[in-house]
Amino acid sequence: MTSKSKIVLEQVVTLLGPNSWTYRPVLEAWVDFSAIEQHAHKTEALTRLLSWVPALAQSHLNPDASGGTESTLAVGRWSPQVLEHLALTLQSLADLPGGFGDTHQTSQPNLYKVVVRAWHPQVTSYALHAARDLIEAAFNDTQADLKAVIERLQDLRHKHCLGPSTACIVDAADDRDIPAIRLNTGNLLQLGYGINQRRIWTAETDRTGAIAETISRDKDLTKSLLQACGVPVPTGQAVESAQEAWDAAQDLGVPVVVKPSDGNHGRGVFTNLSTQPEIEQAYSVAVQEGSGVLVERFIRGQEHRLLVVGGQLIAAARGEYAQVTGDGIHPIETLIDTQLNTDPRRGHEEDQPLNYVRLDSAAQLEIARQGYTPQTILLPGQQAVIQRNGNVAIDCTDLVHPEVAAVACTAARVVGLDIAGIDLVALDISKPLHEQDGAIVEVNAGPGLLMHLKPATGKPRQVGRDIVAHSFALGDMARVPVIGITGSQGKTMTGKLLFRLLTLHGWRCGLASSDGLFVDKRLLHRGDCANFENARRVLMNREVQTAIIENGSHQLLCEGLAYERCEVGIITQIDWAEDLTAYKVDSHAERVKVYRTQMDVILPKGMAVLNADDPHIVELARHCDGQITWLCLATDSPLIQTHLAQGQRVVSLSAGKLTLFEGLQQHVLCAVEAIGITRRGADTTQTYNVLAAAAAAWALGLTPDLIQAGLLSFDPDSAVPQ
Repeated sequence: MTSKSKIVLEQVVTLLGPNSWTYRPVLEAWVDFSAIEQHAHKTEALTRLLSWVPALAQSHLNPDASGGTESTLAVGRWSPQVLEHLALTLQSLADLPGGFGDTHQTSQPNLYKVVVRAWHPQVTSYALHAARDLIEAAFNDTQADLKAVIERLQDLRHKHCLGPSTACIVDAADDRDIPAIRLNTGNLLQLGYGINQRRIWTAETDRTGAIAETISRDKDLTKSLLQACGVPVPTGQAVESAQEAWDAAQDLGVPVVVKPSDGNHGRGVFTNLSTQPEIEQAYSVAVQEGSGVLVERFIRGQEHRLLVVGGQLIAAARGEYAQVTGDGIHPIETLIDTQLNTDPRRGHEEDQPLNYVRLDSAAQLEIARQGYTPQTILLPGQQAVIQRNGNVAIDCTDLVHPEVAAVACTAARVVGLDIAGIDLVALDISKPLHEQDGAIVEVNAGPGLLMHLKPATGKPRQVGRDIVAHSFALGDMARVPVIGITGSQGKTMTGKLLFRLLTLHGWRCGLASSDGLFVDKRLLHRGDCANFENARRVLMNREVQTAIIENGSHQLLCEGLAYERCEVGIITQIDWAEDLTAYKVDSHAERVKVYRTQMDVILPKGMAVLNADDPHIVELARHCDGQITWLCLATDSPLIQTHLAQGQRVVSLSAGKLTLFEGLQQHVLCAVEAIGITRRGADTTQTYNVLAAAAAAWALGLTPDLIQAGLLSFDPDSAVPQ
């Protein structure tokens, strides 16, 4: 293939929020496919591509992609849809759900918009470019390395996408229509908006106290507090030398456990130690893993991790020994790699429940205690334990005895943690601890969730739902009222009017508009702030009680909406002849699709505020999940009369006065000519803006009297801080 016959990605647009394609973030690639289309029936190239990526023909991998590709592949014909489906398939092969896809031909010959779900812009961008390269390689009959592509995608996924523990919380929040905003490149999340938001960092919330977290890190202090409150714990003491460790072991009675006083992930923990040499050697390893060392009485039984959220036990997992079985040929160090580390459950990434087994000092000591070395060749069937702890991945939630659950919850409360990982040792988790000399050995803040989400054995537990329920009880208001204003005329003035009314109502209001970024009575940024970044600033501000977001066509086409759903959606006035050719939007149907975005995100209990005097806007009403308030200059049309007969709302003029209609009821406000910006009622554009602001304020519960007072006293120059 010559350089002139390559697929050209002219532009890639990142749509970060709901957009004209879908509710989710996507990448929109402008693709010149002419070099391929002139060879559309080059079937051997398509056969070659399918031999590299057979999953491309499995339509079930991408159920939300555009249709028709399966039949296209069947007849051996190329189309831009192949690029779309291949990019989604590559994401699926890298353990990311493929998600939404679409392909749309523009008015420019051979130029298409190829749209793919973006789990993270950098990840999906690589998938899109890799798909392009694979298609070109198939046409050119050059080498392609699918394995390298998938490995690179997986690396990018691990680097940029949310980890599985955090992702499960986001999914659970989404199920309840609670929005999530990622606050850093890691796993710090904001759930909800404005004053009603909560923050979560994996399994820690903004209710997790700093003192409680500090206590949990000090194992000796934790144990003393638990013991004082009657929670069974192993007796033990802090030591500062190997000799003290041995002396403590003699006082406590062997066997004992030697572990760091503030370690984690089971590193440097040695159990069932009885001799002076192994206790002293264990001390030398443990002291390197923390700031001090504890020697504790050994509790016989299996390691367990119990997850407590909001004072309730929601999941439990049991550990198992990591051990190898001899074959009479290979040494132990080889068997660790071939038998343990080849287990797909093990790895360094967040989506693998078990870590790789390292032949570190702790493992070598464990092997030596059994009379072996790493080079020992075990007899066939002979077993050697490599690691006794840190392998908790067997679900046992349904087996936990109620008394054990109660003790675990008490331990979390004693330390002060709202979310806690309780480590305990017991022979049988289905029996009370006092019957088997079981004990709680640690209480951890920010516990890992993967062992419960993806246990090696047993039922997965949807712990994200419990964490979201803990943060937001049913009925709690997670969001603040969001008002989205879309159109090509009147957005800014409507926003100013509404800002004035809501502020008069006593709400601390945030406004992102073409005139600036405002919160309450402060100007935070001057200039055009009607964009995604500044809208998110409003939604992230913990002072904000209601948010007004202005969205022009540029934002809708280049960024998407900053909010997932809204309580009130306003479409002001639209210039249907607006030139959007720079965005490859040429037809009326395409313009309608752009502005429809605002209708698609209105909550079922929300309100759309629409201009009934524009028949094209009237057509958009059918896409609204909530109710409709119509705006009009007169109420004599069949549409308005039918709407009122159904008991619905209309804001209109009646004998020159602004009037709020609801079925047969009406609230007559002031004369429209008394509202300054209408130029004594002569400025129709401003009149529509007044109607829209009044309708939105009414939808949010403001009284007619307050709406009237706010409109009469409105001064556009002082409505928001300058």
